[in-house]
Amino acid sequence: MTALTKRDWQLPLPDWTMRGIPERMSWLGLPELDLLAERDGMRLEEFREDGSLVVKAEMPGIDPDKDVEITVKDGILSLRAERREQHEETDEKGFYRSEFRYGQFNRRIPLPPGASDKDVTATYSDGILEIRLPIIDTPSKGAKVPVTRG
Repeated sequence: MTALTKRDWQLPLPDWTMRGIPERMSWLGLPELDLLAERDGMRLEEFREDGSLVVKAEMPGIDPDKDVEITVKDGILSLRAERREQHEETDEKGFYRSEFRYGQFNRRIPLPPGASDKDVTATYSDGILEIRLPIIDTPSKGAKVPVTRG
């Protein structure tokens, strides 16, 4: 008789080994690796509301007038933001540790069918960027396909 064992196939690596991977991979410049690295850079929520796709991104400490770029092209919503490090070194006690993430953050979100690049709006409030894209639901009417004899 064969014994079956259920195994958890998650990586058995401690959290500290995974944290530096995005920074190590991004220098390769391959978009596929950038997509993997983007997970920790910018947290998102996506949902449909009132005929629109709503995308919310956490962006604390960012000036939306200078540091955010949003584009919609070829069915992809691209977000780019930059958070600049701003602190003054003093002769007194300096930083012991900083866990804030600085630098450039990028996300590319595939859009659902019917998402329009017209009338896209973006607002920024309390560290949250909210983007609304209209979704035009055009249901397929279907078609009857005739069969011919060959």
